[in-house]
Amino acid sequence: MRGSTAAVLLALVALVIASFWSLDLQWAAFLGADALASMGRFAVSFFPPETSPAFLAKTGWALLETLAMSAVGTLLAVWGGLALALPASGSGPARTLTRLVLNALRSVPELVWAALLLILAGLGPLPGTLALALHTSGVLGRLFAESFENAPADAALSLRQRGAGPLSVWLFATLPQTLPQLVSYTLYRWENNIRAASVLGVVGAGGLGQMLSYHLGLFQMRETCAVLAGMIALVGLVDALSWAVRRHLTR
Repeated sequence: MRGSTAAVLLALVALVIASFWSLDLQWAAFLGADALASMGRFAVSFFPPETSPAFLAKTGWALLETLAMSAVGTLLAVWGGLALALPASGSGPARTLTRLVLNALRSVPELVWAALLLILAGLGPLPGTLALALHTSGVLGRLFAESFENAPADAALSLRQRGAGPLSVWLFATLPQTLPQLVSYTLYRWENNIRAASVLGVVGAGGLGQMLSYHLGLFQMRETCAVLAGMIALVGLVDALSWAVRRHLTR
């Protein structure tokens, strides 16, 4: 076992070294005096951020839109993930089929889903919300299915011996044992969806990302700085809330 572990580690180290060697990473140009000076001038152009009441009100509305997109997308993904996780944690052809569906959903990035859905739903938060829901359904479905498979079987077996049906076994044995883990997975994905929702605006899916794309494209750096500050504040708020909920669940 130790020999196999050492061989895997050596292979990973060799892969990393080969990756650096194969890429044309021009560190000297990146860290040169001219490049550092240009980056410094670019960074200075962000300050001070735009703080006019009208712009802050617009940014606040976009922040709420981004928060709503992530929350609704995650909620839809919880239901979709649960619906797919139940057959995916079972056996037979249904397991294979749902596993393939889960793989397909999470293999397509949110940005690609949003670009495809823009053709159907047009610009705005709807395609972004649906894109988050589709991708996250694939992720949560896989995580939920593994949680159900790894749940202790004693309680479920006891209920089966007393004649309980599959739904009753899942509701009263499997679900209570896995619920804290399911909530933890959901909160973690919600954190990720906050960041993803900010990026989805780049393709016209609304929220802070759309404002960021617009102002950055026009080189309006002070406005861009204010939007970035809103993104950071939103992510920090959701991270703190998620941490508090997970801490409460693990007590």
